[in-house]
Amino acid sequence: MTTVALLSVAPVIEDSMASEVAKAVEALEGFDVTYETNPMGTVIEAEEASEVFAAAEAAHEAVDGDRVSTFLKMDDKRTKERSAAAKVGAVEEELGREARGDRE
Repeated sequence: MTTVALLSVAPVIEDSMASEVAKAVEALEGFDVTYETNPMGTVIEAEEASEVFAAAEAAHEAVDGDRVSTFLKMDDKRTKERSAAAKVGAVEEELGREARGDRE
């Protein structure tokens, strides 16, 4: 089984969120997950959904703030293994190119 999730944790503040987001990302290190951070969130992969939930909770708790907004979208594929990279690869195969547009 493979669970792929998109996690976004952000304090509700006026200034840059980078230092608080870094705390959330660092909290993922304590879990059996792989992850990649992008401008809109962090993609997490784990064998079990429970590991994703635990990692997401730790990331949420790591952020300081009077108010913290957390979004977790999860795809729990139960019948076969399918990584996040494989999902992107399938789209790229259909496109016949990389799934990105380069801007200067």
